[in-house]
Amino acid sequence: MKVLVTGVKGQLGHDVIEELEKRDHTYVGVDIEEMDITDYETTREVIGNAGVQAVIHCAAYTAVDAAEENVEICRKVNVLGTENIAKVCGELGLKMVYLSTDYVFHGQGEAPWKPEDPKAPLNVYGQSKYDGELAVQKYTDQYFIVRTAWVFGLNGNNFINTMLKLGESRPEVNVVDDQAGSPTYTKDLAVLLVDMVETEQYGVYHATNEGYVTWYGFAIEIFAQAGLDVKVNPVDSSGFLQKAKRPTNSRLNKDKLEENGFQRLPVWQDALHRYLQETGRI
Repeated sequence: MKVLVTGVKGQLGHDVIEELEKRDHTYVGVDIEEMDITDYETTREVIGNAGVQAVIHCAAYTAVDAAEENVEICRKVNVLGTENIAKVCGELGLKMVYLSTDYVFHGQGEAPWKPEDPKAPLNVYGQSKYDGELAVQKYTDQYFIVRTAWVFGLNGNNFINTMLKLGESRPEVNVVDDQAGSPTYTKDLAVLLVDMVETEQYGVYHATNEGYVTWYGFAIEIFAQAGLDVKVNPVDSSGFLQKAKRPTNSRLNKDKLEENGFQRLPVWQDALHRYLQETGRI
């Protein structure tokens, strides 16, 4: 199979390319320089000329706080860009994988969100990703919408790197303890996305590494595995001034994966361990 991957400079796009290579699939990797997804004609030309059977759409505007002030650019990338790709995939009969987020839900309570639960985004970013989902569903039938959360990978900045930097320079750190979810390693997520694109089990899925934890608990495990003696203080998120409202509940129900023959991702502690090994931290 030949696959076009958007956002190859990002954490996930980078790992999707590696996973495709491992399975001897051919691929075309693009970023803004090769394909401006906000321009329909360019998108149609690049995808059409690539001769692919599927598109894995990893590119996105992900600056959650900045999106509150840059609504137009956020929506241009996440809604219009996704719509353009979906239109082309629909016209050419290509499979499409679209990465979305737990931010499409209102983020309250404790029950893990199911794919069909009501949508009520808390912020501009979440609304843009949900509108992107609607565009995918409108313009193509051969789609996989995959909502994920708390992503970390080798090719970018993430919570783990932030904690390690702080832990190397401070004896203690404050981390919020009223937001719960599941850390997600892009290498594990990439395996699932390629598994999906090799099938026709279309639909909306949730995918994160297994297990739930708060950011506070995540930080404690990071320092423990990295061998850093850092005191972690649990604090309320109200003490952190952020422009975009964050969900307190980012737990996602992944039962649909098994129901459709896909494997769940490994537990997040194992994913963290492999990440720290890959980055030479342990």
